[in-house]
Amino acid sequence: MSSSLACLAALGHESRLRAFRRLVEAGPDGLPVGELRESLDLPPATLTAHLNVLRSAGLVIDQREGRVIRVRANYEQMNDLLAYLTENCCAGSGACAPVSSTCKPRKKGASK
Repeated sequence: MSSSLACLAALGHESRLRAFRRLVEAGPDGLPVGELRESLDLPPATLTAHLNVLRSAGLVIDQREGRVIRVRANYEQMNDLLAYLTENCCAGSGACAPVSSTCKPRKKGASK
């Protein structure tokens, strides 16, 4: 549960949620930090601080590739959080079971 709280706290900030969402959309290859920064239009120090919070919660993983740091969403941690929320949703009554048709990834270029 404490990791779920850390994840929810990390995702509770608009910029961190945007960053995580962008990494999920990028897929398993993730993005170089510079490309992520440009897509979010955040100052480098601000993005670094946000990534540190996401990293601490286990939601992102980074890897050095020469001079570039590539950041990826940690899908295992994301799925653990989703499972925790689903399991504990509505005290197990099933009243809030996820509807798969509403949770489809957006196509590139689709409006928000």
